[in-house]
Amino acid sequence: MDYSTRLTLLHTLCFAETFDDGAKPNISLDDYNAVDSAHYLASFVTFRAIQEAGRQPADERHNNFDMFSVYQAYAMLVFAFLTLPLTHELSEDGKAAPDLMAAQVIIAKTLFAGIADVELIEIIDSGFHKFKLIGDAEAEHWAEFRENLDKITVSFVVAGTDDDSPHSKDEVLPLFGQLLSQLCEAFERD
Repeated sequence: MDYSTRLTLLHTLCFAETFDDGAKPNISLDDYNAVDSAHYLASFVTFRAIQEAGRQPADERHNNFDMFSVYQAYAMLVFAFLTLPLTHELSEDGKAAPDLMAAQVIIAKTLFAGIADVELIEIIDSGFHKFKLIGDAEAEHWAEFRENLDKITVSFVVAGTDDDSPHSKDEVLPLFGQLLSQLCEAFERD
């Protein structure tokens, strides 16, 4: 199974889980492309990480709005790690790499549906600044954070798409919450 197929498979599996009423949507792998799947999965993982971390976005919107840009930066980091192998695969096939600028908007609109455009722009701008800060930082704790998030992201893709994986994706998801908590604490201190 190539990496793009893994992403679309994981996308359909995670999407199917979101139906609480027991209904199963009619999903076909042909309905998605790998880049769209990476957008969805970055948002899905971030939503779950927020839940696992016990964060309260409804309260934070009023008394700690900057935390939304931390969530945006986190989602963009997940997207970057999801698409890194995809970028290599697409370039070998002569296809364009995922568009990071477009991804920012797509992910923000998914994560923060219903927020006014002016606030959304602020979240995207501040989130991208944090994303670049984390990505460019040479400090050991940021390098370790990036490495851990990369490993967990790869583990999530493997756990969700490989029957021989030693862990299930549900066992990996809480680790995303732990890393999001670390990121939130780092920006609450700064």
